[in-house]
Amino acid sequence: MPARGDHDARRRDVSQAVWEVLAAHGFGGLTLRAVAAHMGASTGLLTHYFPSKKALVRHALEVAQEHTQGRDRFPAEGEGLPGLRAALLDVMPLTPEAVAMSRVWVSFWDAALGDDELAAAELRRYERWRGMLRPHVEAALRLGQLPADADPEDVVATAAGFGHGLVVQALFDPARFPPRRQAALVDGFVALLGR
Repeated sequence: MPARGDHDARRRDVSQAVWEVLAAHGFGGLTLRAVAAHMGASTGLLTHYFPSKKALVRHALEVAQEHTQGRDRFPAEGEGLPGLRAALLDVMPLTPEAVAMSRVWVSFWDAALGDDELAAAELRRYERWRGMLRPHVEAALRLGQLPADADPEDVVATAAGFGHGLVVQALFDPARFPPRRQAALVDGFVALLGR
């Protein structure tokens, strides 16, 4: 029987291969065969960890969430709208790593639309995303950076929609939406909110 350390190291290798296949091919291209080929291993090795495609997808979600949580964040240059700006820049595909992460999450939408369990996971992820934006919007209201009659839930939903809409445009048309333009569009959006 292999030592526990060997098992843990192999699981880390498998997780890294899952991430690399996701980043290159999205959830649609995530198969036991693709991960095994990427590792230069047999599918038999992978079925030891993932007895089904659904188990592989669940693990892929965990790996994607770990990558998302572990990434560097933009520092906020103040409370309220500067914090909202930083939170929006955090999800933009401004670096090769952020492009890979965005490709993974956008590709997950297709899988989630056809599976109730995955749809529930995506709903929770959107709730977390809006929850990360909410304190910045509430601070902006408190600091008078937003109109006093602004509905914080509407502002949060609008910011989330803007952010992910810009991510999708940048993924499909990177020449038209390079990092500099993405940042400028975020700045323009935040400035419009404050008017």
